[in-house]
Amino acid sequence: MSTTTQIIQTKRISRNPTARWIRLKRAIAEWRIRARSRHELANLSDRQLRDIGLSRYSANFESSKPFWRA
Repeated sequence: MSTTTQIIQTKRISRNPTARWIRLKRAIAEWRIRARSRHELANLSDRQLRDIGLSRYSANFESSKPFWRA
């Protein structure tokens, strides 16, 4: 497939309302997973953090990030 064909297909997808809706749903699902994971990480004990090889500082740093930031 040529580069021109890929560009045209990409533009079609970006104008397609269904594709936009699907991308939005995927983004929201990813944000929810991040928020839940960070909440769970914040609630781990020091022993559990040691078991997975993280320090309390690393866990606090990661769990303090907003859900939209990877």
